[in-house]
Amino acid sequence: MSIKTLAYGEKNYNYYSAYLREKYHGKRVYKVIVDGGFTCPNRDGSKGYGGCTYCNTDSFTPASRNLDSIREQVLHGMENATQNYKAEKFIIYFQPNSNTYAPVEELKLMYDEALKINSENIVGLSVGTRPDCLDAKIIELLESYKNRGLEVDIELGIESIYNETLQNLNRGCTHEDFISAMKLLENSSLDVCVHTILGLPGETREMIVKYANEINKFEKINFVKFHHLHIVKGSIMGVKYKREPFPLFTLEEYTDILCEILPKLRPDIVIQRLFALSDVDMLIAPKWGLKKSQIQNYIDAELERRNILQGSEYRGEMSV
Repeated sequence: MSIKTLAYGEKNYNYYSAYLREKYHGKRVYKVIVDGGFTCPNRDGSKGYGGCTYCNTDSFTPASRNLDSIREQVLHGMENATQNYKAEKFIIYFQPNSNTYAPVEELKLMYDEALKINSENIVGLSVGTRPDCLDAKIIELLESYKNRGLEVDIELGIESIYNETLQNLNRGCTHEDFISAMKLLENSSLDVCVHTILGLPGETREMIVKYANEINKFEKINFVKFHHLHIVKGSIMGVKYKREPFPLFTLEEYTDILCEILPKLRPDIVIQRLFALSDVDMLIAPKWGLKKSQIQNYIDAELERRNILQGSEYRGEMSV
């Protein structure tokens, strides 16, 4: 397999920005993050309290969350993206917490409010949620936006593929919940993105590399986000880490893991993210001391230097 077999971009993996450029004919497309004020079933008591041990939503929520309405958040996000990134088209991204965790009628009101603003330049809707916060009615609602001509994806936070890890994280859902969600989405027109955290306590290198094979099993998965474990202030894990630190990836170690995972990952999957950064004021560890662009350049250069190619070791049938 040569790099030319990859569909999007000139990198050694299918690059999300290149995917967007091709899909939208060279237009600059930017995600506008919206906080709908949702919570999670393991925060409000329906499944548990305290949330996932690694989580503090302030570590990944933009300043626009402090604005009063969804409309203000969208307008602020669009203005910022246009001025700073020369964005021309927008994807509305409901990100913080579980953005399908409400009655369908309430969800529709929020999604509609966000999508009606500057509708000419909104091309998509992305909704982040948990596998156990999805049902047929919610899928039908999201599909209705696709029928309007928008691209719609559901982003499922699977985090780990191991139930013991999920239990230790106070996740409140199991890997079987993820499998059930994928069955619900099997015949859906929605795109599916999965989000994983690499380097969770108790997971060995061998266990982490198996994430690729598990993701490959589901033909409906179009996108993936890989994320190294962050220890952030305000999280349960942050308190535990300060009391008794445990090993975290260095940039070099994390890149090594990616170099093992990517060749095993289906070559048709588009990678939306290879890593993520928490706000520096929120981050306890690991502190790599580099800007986002520097980390991206380091990983890309290492993939190139080692001749690591997404899908080069994949031996299954390609999804269509």
